[in-house]
Amino acid sequence: MLGITDYGTFVITVIVFLAIPGPGNLALITSTGKGGLRGGMAATFGVILGDQVLMWSAVAGVAALLTAYPEAFAAVQWIGATYLTWLGLQMLLAKPGSAPVLQIQPYHFLRQALMITLLNPKAILFYMAFFPLFVDPVRQQGLLTYAFMAITIAVLTFLYGLVAVLLTHFLAERLRASPMISRGLQTVAGLFLVGFGIKLAVSH
Repeated sequence: MLGITDYGTFVITVIVFLAIPGPGNLALITSTGKGGLRGGMAATFGVILGDQVLMWSAVAGVAALLTAYPEAFAAVQWIGATYLTWLGLQMLLAKPGSAPVLQIQPYHFLRQALMITLLNPKAILFYMAFFPLFVDPVRQQGLLTYAFMAITIAVLTFLYGLVAVLLTHFLAERLRASPMISRGLQTVAGLFLVGFGIKLAVSH
């Protein structure tokens, strides 16, 4: 299909990749908990936009550039690690009743999720290695093939985000009545963000 080998496996692989716990999933859950359906869907679009930038950057050879210049890759990696750690600490240090770390305005949720996605340089390398696995060198149609793959990933991300947001919102409505549980979830989210940041910083 448009130069893609085994399209079904490609779709399943993308879904599995989306379901792996990481900063993107955490952004969706936290945004929904703080901003409801609008916040969660705004974060979903932020993840989609970030993924599209990373995918096309990979296609354009940015991953190869980062590999050729380790200092540039390390700089982006440290920026991403610092940003995630900062968000996590903000959530851990927030006092009960204070303004949420992730703002209620939907455009803030979008920006937050976009930045979290973009500041993960490993995603660029992932796409650089992932795309060739499903591109038929004989039947591939250049940019059209990559565009179809990018659209597929965007649609799957939207559907996955929609399900995650609806489930989170459904559960949040029942947990919101308990400030202790809400505070506990925020602490767990903060710890995960700090953990992701530290993992990103020490893994290069």
